[in-house]
Amino acid sequence: MQPRPRIVIAGAGFGGLWAAKALDGEPVEVVVVDRNNYHTFLPLLYQVAAAEIEPEAIAHAVRSTLNKSPNIHFLMAEITGVDLTNRLLVCRDRDIFYDYLVLATGSATHFFGVPGAADHAFELKTLEQGITLRNQILARFEKAAVEPDSLRRRAGLSFCIVGGGPTGVEFAGALSELVGGIVPRDYPVLADERVRVVLLEAAGTLLPGMPARLAGYAHRRLENMGVEVLTGARVSRITPVSLECTNGRVVETETVVWTAGVRGSGFPQHSGLPEAPGGRIPVDDYLQVFGYPQVYAIGDIAWREEGGAPLPMMAPVATSQGEAAARNILRRIANRPQRAYHYRDLGNMVTIGRNKAVANLFGRSFCGRIAWLIWLVVHLFNLIGFRNRLLVLLGWAWDYFFFERTVKLILPSAGGPGGRAEARVQAGRWVHCRQPGPHGRLWPHHVRPTSPPAPLGPA
Repeated sequence: MQPRPRIVIAGAGFGGLWAAKALDGEPVEVVVVDRNNYHTFLPLLYQVAAAEIEPEAIAHAVRSTLNKSPNIHFLMAEITGVDLTNRLLVCRDRDIFYDYLVLATGSATHFFGVPGAADHAFELKTLEQGITLRNQILARFEKAAVEPDSLRRRAGLSFCIVGGGPTGVEFAGALSELVGGIVPRDYPVLADERVRVVLLEAAGTLLPGMPARLAGYAHRRLENMGVEVLTGARVSRITPVSLECTNGRVVETETVVWTAGVRGSGFPQHSGLPEAPGGRIPVDDYLQVFGYPQVYAIGDIAWREEGGAPLPMMAPVATSQGEAAARNILRRIANRPQRAYHYRDLGNMVTIGRNKAVANLFGRSFCGRIAWLIWLVVHLFNLIGFRNRLLVLLGWAWDYFFFERTVKLILPSAGGPGGRAEARVQAGRWVHCRQPGPHGRLWPHHVRPTSPPAPLGPA
């Protein structure tokens, strides 16, 4: 009996999972490989960072997604490259043979060579980074609540978001609402402090690519929420305590969130595959990598132009390409002609906090509550798993009706910019004194221990 063709899918993101689903029940062996055993619903990752929903609400086990497909197997492994000559997907501890390979390794943050950005800015591409950023934000309030120096408090309570695209706009709105709700209730000592949320965009307008009417609405809505929107602001340098722009403007801040751009995951440099701009892999009309007909690339890692411009690095593109690549592989196995891929752009949408959003769908523009409701329904529908939908819906409902974020925990985390995230208060003894703090309040006073503190260990 001749063995079934083996299709190896590198990556369990949107593209990889949708490719696997399209191969369910087909006469092929499918192996899905990813370094994590869960799929992250990235469109809602910013809400994890803004303490709006639990991290597990947007993560779903890959095995649970594929366990009803007997011809599909999952392998948790870290991918390091491809041996194109011997048809091997190279992982850190093993090599996996393939007849056909689907590369769906996604994207990484693009810092555009800005000095200090890679070391000091927070990224928002993985679940771990979302938790680390939430830790950072909440820890700034904890630190400010006992910080007697007004300049340090001001820097700690200034949050900068670089990039006025969909993620930057959505996170700016969510962070502004978090600040408005968390300070009066949980930190009354900071009630008179100015908490800054600053959104910087290098272009002249927010949401490039969306109609000007919607971009203007988003701009005005954010400013009404208290967000400082700076367009035409190109970042030149980031330090641990400041952000500098090319026009000379300096913002004293301890938290910079980088949402300004993404690039391919770095796969071409380690594999000998051709490379297009932004570290992506160029593909033909059938999503095959040029020069390697057994290899397909989909999603953020793939470079394909339509209408003279590359397709956007968005989830709808990845899912449609995953399905198209799977169908083309099945056609090749059956000795049938492949079909050219064409992306049908249904539009995009961006939420800007409570009851407000912008949407450009099927050539029509919506803003306000109707766009917000459309955004809610679409995102709930696309979440994987009933439990995840229920958790997200409950989190949204609690926040909407009670104006209270459900998640305000500073959890242990090893991540952060440069791997140096601050997530806990340093050792020391805190005693209350009657020395007045700012605005006439009584501040706790830090008294150093008379003997060196014991090393911090597990509780």
